[in-house]
Amino acid sequence: MSLGRESWPHQFRSAAGEPDGALVLLHGRGTDEFDLVPLLDALDPEHRLIGLTPRAPLSLPPGGAHWYIVRRVGYPDPETFFASYRELSAWLDVLPGALDVPWERIVLGGFSMGAVMSYATGLGPGRPTPAGIMALSGFIPRVEGFELGLERAAGLPVAIAHGTADPVISVEFGRDAHRRLEGAGADVGYWESPVPHTIDPGIVPDLRRWLGAAIPSATEPASEGSA
Repeated sequence: MSLGRESWPHQFRSAAGEPDGALVLLHGRGTDEFDLVPLLDALDPEHRLIGLTPRAPLSLPPGGAHWYIVRRVGYPDPETFFASYRELSAWLDVLPGALDVPWERIVLGGFSMGAVMSYATGLGPGRPTPAGIMALSGFIPRVEGFELGLERAAGLPVAIAHGTADPVISVEFGRDAHRRLEGAGADVGYWESPVPHTIDPGIVPDLRRWLGAAIPSATEPASEGSA
């Protein structure tokens, strides 16, 4: 499906029938739009949702695609961060109309710097609030001139998973995000695993259940006795 941004490739996975919503997964540093395609099927094996995995817009050493320049973990380079934030926001804004899926049934997720961009575009200034945010081995970005709208996080489903042996992005970043979002009233599911900078297959069933709750079936019959 074309979303009007041919210069920004992405993978598109159709739903099996009428979609209950959509899942957008943002890859990590130095990979591409194919990296998290297997995770779409792992998280949504019944294909209830449309799945999309866009490629980050920057090509940087040592190769692959990047969302921003890394100078210090936790503090994205402002110039490249804001450029990608604007481009990704514009791409995401097309989705509800292009997919015929309302924004409140779209979950944003990602791994590593993809998780950073999920936080940014899910809770950034003036951004619409998604159905949920899934942040895997990432952090809430600290960028001069940029503040998350944590006041809008109340009740928002957020899934955070992080490896306690992560040498790239310390688990303390995951714990900090957990504290801040829970303090803002978000409905946070939090998982730690004794793994390095990777997605622990052992927590995928938990993430699958979380996703099913964040985007329930759009065709579930009303419970008996309801009006």
